[in-house]
Parts: sequence; C-alpha cells; structure tokens
Amino acid sequence: MQKPRWKTVGGALLRVTAVWAVSTLTMLALAGILPDFRLQAADGDSATRIAVTAASGAGVFGVLSALVWPLLVRALLLMPALVLGLLVFVLNGSMLLVAISLIPDGRGAVEPETAVVVAAVMSAASSATSTFLTVRDDGAYRRRLARLADRERRVSGKDGGRERPPGTVFLQLDGVGHAVLRDALRPRDNRAPVMETVSAWVGGTHTVTPWRTDWSSQTGASQLGILHGSNEDVPAFRWYEKKSGEVMVSNRPTSAAVLQRRAAARAGHEGLLTVDGASRGNLFTGGADELALVLSVAARRSKRNRSRSGYFAYFSDPANATRTAASFVAEVVRELCQSTRAKLRRETPRVGRGGLYPFIRAFATVVERDVVVAAVSGDVLAGRTAIYADLVAYDEVAHHSGPRSRDAQQVLARLDRSIALIAKVAERAPRDYRIVLLSDHGQSPGDTFAGAYGLTLEHLVRAGCGLPVPKAVGRTASGAEAREAARAALHRPEKDEEGPEKDDDGPQGARPVVLASGNLGLISFPDVPGRMSREAIERRHPALLRTLANHPGVGFLLVRSETEGAVVLGANGAEHHLDTHRVIKESPLALFGPGAADAVRRTAHFRNTPDIMVNSAYDAATGEVHAFEEQIGSHGGLGGEQGHPFLLWPVRLSAPVAAGEQLVGAERVHTVLRCWLREADGPEVPEERIPGERVSEGLIPGERIQGEDAPSEPVLPERVLSDGSQGLAKESRVPGPAAVPFPAAAPVLPDKAR
Repeated sequence: MQKPRWKTVGGALLRVTAVWAVSTLTMLALAGILPDFRLQAADGDSATRIAVTAASGAGVFGVLSALVWPLLVRALLLMPALVLGLLVFVLNGSMLLVAISLIPDGRGAVEPETAVVVAAVMSAASSATSTFLTVRDDGAYRRRLARLADRERRVSGKDGGRERPPGTVFLQLDGVGHAVLRDALRPRDNRAPVMETVSAWVGGTHTVTPWRTDWSSQTGASQLGILHGSNEDVPAFRWYEKKSGEVMVSNRPTSAAVLQRRAAARAGHEGLLTVDGASRGNLFTGGADELALVLSVAARRSKRNRSRSGYFAYFSDPANATRTAASFVAEVVRELCQSTRAKLRRETPRVGRGGLYPFIRAFATVVERDVVVAAVSGDVLAGRTAIYADLVAYDEVAHHSGPRSRDAQQVLARLDRSIALIAKVAERAPRDYRIVLLSDHGQSPGDTFAGAYGLTLEHLVRAGCGLPVPKAVGRTASGAEAREAARAALHRPEKDEEGPEKDDDGPQGARPVVLASGNLGLISFPDVPGRMSREAIERRHPALLRTLANHPGVGFLLVRSETEGAVVLGANGAEHHLDTHRVIKESPLALFGPGAADAVRRTAHFRNTPDIMVNSAYDAATGEVHAFEEQIGSHGGLGGEQGHPFLLWPVRLSAPVAAGEQLVGAERVHTVLRCWLREADGPEVPEERIPGERVSEGLIPGERIQGEDAPSEPVLPERVLSDGSQGLAKESRVPGPAAVPFPAAAPVLPDKAR
C-alpha cells in the first residue's frame, strides 16, 4: 500500500535534517580539534551562537555540494579523469571556504589546507548518514528504483507493464586462474575463505568449472573472443604486422579499435551486448551502447563515446570522489610499504616496483574498481539486460607481487566485497538478475627470463644472428592491461612500441623485431615480405633457431617450413610437425599438457603469426614459466595456470559443456554466454549480416570492409533451427581446438629430459 504524500515528504525532510545535524556535529568536532579552524568570533561566543554558526556553515556546504558540485564535475570532464580524481580534495575544500565565507558576521575562519581535511571528513560523514537512512527506508529505495525504471522506459521505449525476463551481469575477474579461485574459496587454518561471498555461492546457487584459453592466454585475445565471437589473427598481446609496418598492442586504444572492427567483420555481428547492453572497464565494447572506461573507444572524441559519462556518474557525488581519492593515496602508500618489505626480506623472484607503478596500481585497484562497480550498480538499478565488466585489480598486482602472494590475496578479498555489493544492489533491482563470474586467463609464477639467465630474449636473438649483444640487461616494460587504461584516463598519447630500426651491424641493414607477451616471444624480420620460412631463416642465420631451441629457458619454437608446414622445434633436434602429425624424437609440446598441439596449430595458420614464435620453458613440478617481460606472475603463452581460467555460473543455467567435455577457447565461451542470454529471452546478436559489412560501433552501416580488414573467408550468418531456436551456421574457417577431458587442476606431468 502506497504511503500518504505527507508521510513521503515528511520522511524526506527527516533525512535531510538528520544529515544536516550530523554535518553540524562533525563541523563542531573538527573546530574543537583543528587549530586552524574556528566557528566563533575572536573574543569568543556562547555555545548556542557557535552551534548556530556551525549549522549555517554545514547548511551552506550541503547546498553547494548538492547544486554546484555536479556542475563542476561536468565542466571538468574534459580534463583527464585521473587528474579529476586527484583534484577532488582541492575542489571540495574550495566549496567549504566559500561556505565559511558566507557565515554572517565573519565568525567562521579556516586555513585553505585545513579546509581540505574538514571538507573531506564532512562529505564522508554526510554520505554515510544519507546512505544508512536510505537503505533502512524501503519506501525511499523503492521510489528511487521507480524513478530509474521510469527513466529507462522513456529512453528505451520498453513496456514496463509486463514482467521482464531476468538480466545477466558478467563480472570478469581479470587474471584469476581456476586454481587460485579454488584456493580463495577454501577456508584455511580455521579462518574464513579469502572470498567469503563467492565461497558461499559455490555448492549452493552457483557452480564453477575451468576452461582452457587459446595459445595467446591474455586479455586481448580472450576478451575479444568472449565479447565479439572471434579472436582470429590475434597471436599475442603485441605483434608486428609486416603489411602495415606497425606494432599492434592489445591495450592500446587505436589497436583495440582495429581489433574490434576486424572481429566484428569476421563474426558477422557487433558482439554479445548489442541489445540493451553495457560494457564497463573492458578493452572492447561488445556492441554495447552504454560504455564506461572502454579502451577501444577511448581515443574517440564523439557523441558516441560515452566513456566519460562513467566518471561523471561516479564523481558527481563528492563523497564518492573524496572516498576514492583517499583510497587512492592509501593504496599508493600500501604499495610502497609492501615493495619495501619485499626488498628488506630479499624475497625472490622480485621485479622493480618503482617509478609510476604505485600510481598505476592504485588506479587499477581503486579508481577503476570504484567507477566500474558504481557503473554496474547503476546498470542493475536501471534494469539493463546484459552487463559485462572487467575488474583488473588482481591481474595488475599479481604481475608484480606474484599470483599467490599476500598482496594478491588482499586484492581478491577486496574484489569479493565488490561482488557482494553488486549482489546486494541486484536484490533491489526492478528485475531479477543472474550474476556470472569468469576470468579471461590465469597467471603462472616464475622468475623473469632476464632474471634467471642474465639476458633478454632480444639479446639471445641478436647472439643467434651474430649481432653484438649489450653487456647491460635492459628492462622490458610490462604489458599489464591497466597501464594503457591509466594513460587513456590521463589523455596521454599512446606509447610507441619498438619497431624495426636501421642497424649498421645488422644483416641487410635491418635488425629483427623482438616483442614479448608474457612468456611468449615473437620475432619478425621486417625487411622480408610475408612470413619467413624455416629454410630461409636457416640460410640467413644458420645458428639462430638452434640457439633458441637449445636454450634452457626456451620450451619450444614455432616456425613455418616450405615443405612441412607448421613445425614446432625443441631442444636436441626434437620436432613436432603439426600439419602432418609427424614427431621426431619426442614432441616438445608433450610437457605442456593436452590440447597444446591444437592451440599452437590454430595460431600457426593466422595471417599475423610472426616468423618465429618462442614459448618459454615450463617446469611442470612447480608450474613456473619465465616471462620475457618484467613480471613474476605472467600470462600470454602455454605453461601452468595461465591457460586455465574459470567460469562460475548460476545452477539454473544450462551446463556450458556436456559431461566429459572441456570448454576450450574464448570463441566457444562466447557461444556459451550467448546461449545463456537466449535462455532468458535476452539480447541476441543480429541473425544475419552481409559478409564484409562494417558493423562495429562508430562505423557507417552498409560500408564494406576492404583490404586488410576484410574477412579472409565468408562468414555465414546464424540459421534458425527446425525447433525455432537459433544456431550457428557451420563456419569454413580453421576450427578451434577440439574438446578434451579436463582435470580438476592444471595437468602436472613428470619432467622431461632436456
């Protein structure tokens, strides 16, 4: 039964009065504590007069926060979002100075630096009070949901009179492997699990299963396949394209836009989130219209680029902005303390954690997390049908601290609290929601290649080519996903990756381009058009392949033979001819577990596969690999937990694979997620597209893709099955790896003699 209007208005007035009273008491307490903040005349005032002065100041500050703050944030959205977050304290303090100056008779006075502290504390106190009262008032909460639902109906034109089918929230925990998740859900030493919320779900409302990535076990390939249905021609995190002479990097905005366009052309649709979808914190849009912190559109400055709206929605509340800014500073201090502790304890392996890394970590674990969680909560309250969000905090910290480190475990605990918050919001949503958790890859521990052997992969390649090798070991920048997101937030220009350079001592005047993607290395000879064959490499550099294959830090190489096709080379003459299935001595891939040959074979036939691909050695007993970047927790190739992420879904959904099968490849995960959306009568990708038609966001409908971006073969549309359901027409492209049985944990095989 609806409350009388007078009760509704009265309740609102009571909440405003309560918040005002708390703000007044907070201001009085701070005036008594801080020496540079006073609320009385120089010769003193009565207690009543001081209370009236505090109430006046708190009231003016509250009005300014409600009316002026949103206008300031909207005006400042043109500046970098990260800078805006850091300016929160100054802006909030400035409003308090204005409020104090408006107190009659000049009784209020505060120093500018003190005003920052007072404003921050008052914002936090008033926000906490308002939130507490609103949550306890179910009527107020329902009215807020009703307003959001009305707005959604006006925007989308949906009929609010009928019961809507359940929506779906996909939360990607970036870099969290299946084994790490399993450990985080298990109680230890009579203590609660690291992830208490998720632990309570598993075995009850949800179930979890591992899946296996493609050879390129990194966010660019996995998320592109999951959101857009195709990750073909994405051999690694970064690679050199001979045709254009450019280095493609998955977390670079311009590269991400190109990859999204190519995937849409090959798949024949815009993505998983094409109808009433929202994409938050991802590399790609997934075809969604509602975007926030999406890298593939970060370089655009158009009306269709709504990434900035995510920042506005969050920072328009001064309490949110203050809390995030304070947490940002606390996270920087936490990282400095943790890295110092690691140095003092002489922990190994260890990588450098100085420079800008503490700020990049704080951006990933605080700013990006808070904005994404707030955006997802807003999507849920607005009743959107499909929401996909990426939380990158764990991946960033695990790269530098290790996937099972104490630092990483703390991040998992905080992510669990974020998941719990979203679940609580979903309970109040205008429609039922199914929450699906998944990861895009895991991480494998191990010392860096340079740390273990004293030289980088580039140095080893130069030695094999007979080129001079520098004595000093250079550092390879980390390819963590959060770095380019932070650069985009700062409006910094994209950082150029190392491409071909003229080198006087190099053969034919050009040196090879050597790139790293975790424990996967890519070697290209830019002066040779097309993919260079094994025979041509051996004629030009007779010692190179043998030098690489026999190095103890290298697991195997992939090359193309003019007569045998795709060939994997190992130590001591071991070979695996992938196209003919011929094995010489023993397969270098045997150590890497079932499905390795299928994964490498698929990548071997990509158009963008480099002349030589190098996968680091893998210790099956310890699960360790050697990253060619500055990472002690890495992913990108084969070996260990990096290739075994997880999928956690509500039990009411259909099983992703049949009993005894394994879920293999990001493209197949896309099919599973799309099937779950279909089960709820949710969004679906368009049934039919003209092959070669531009379909990704921001492109002209009907415009054909020509040349480099055109699909290599026609992509057949979906067909309607005899029972009325939709299914995929059989594709003529090279199929992904076949499904094979998957054990509960990553396979551990005995060591092979090298």
